[in-house]
Amino acid sequence: MSAQFDKAVSIVQSLPKDGPVKPSQAQQLEFYALYKQATLGDVTTSRPGIMDFTGRAKWDAYKKKEGMSQDDAKAAYATKLKEVLEASNSDEAKQYLKELEEAGAN
Repeated sequence: MSAQFDKAVSIVQSLPKDGPVKPSQAQQLEFYALYKQATLGDVTTSRPGIMDFTGRAKWDAYKKKEGMSQDDAKAAYATKLKEVLEASNSDEAKQYLKELEEAGAN
């Protein structure tokens, strides 16, 4: 699972902003929260101040994952990416799906 998670992270981080695969803001928050849960475990920081809208949205998304195991978060991250790529149905997305599946087979 770790190899597939690492590949999924690599794909998400390399997606061009103007490319054919464009995760929505909600999907981006989900990737963020699952990544934090997978790599750090439960949130340990306090909620950002009321004027830090982005920080609060990220913190809230991360907090919702509290109690999820790191392995489950890694699996959910890869699954979420597969959903986004399948919905895109572009040639680039198909290539990413292939790479993701190959990483999971190792």
